[in-house]
Amino acid sequence: MRHRVLSRKFDRPTDQRLALFRGLVTDLLRYEQLRTTEAKAKAIRGLAEKMITLGKSGTLPARRRVLGYVYDKDVARKVFDELGPRYADRPGGYTRLVRLGPRNGDGAPIVQIELIQ
Repeated sequence: MRHRVLSRKFDRPTDQRLALFRGLVTDLLRYEQLRTTEAKAKAIRGLAEKMITLGKSGTLPARRRVLGYVYDKDVARKVFDELGPRYADRPGGYTRLVRLGPRNGDGAPIVQIELIQ
């Protein structure tokens, strides 16, 4: 039973798992859509939404937190210049999961996680 278990470990050490999440969130914010497994998409959904919420505030500490998390300075600039103002009047729920079907190799469920326009 998985009672009160909050996160997924993906059979990786902590540093590799966090690096995977940072890379996926950076790519999602850069391209505004991403195809990955359903479990990974659900794991990064909250992290991406936190970055956009920080972009909405626009303060210097928020900018430093985003720069410390995403791998690319241009993506951090995009969060504050484009994504923050785009979702300024939206209280949350910036992402959408669209199921695409099973992967051919192992049958893992593939989804497309995208930012809502």
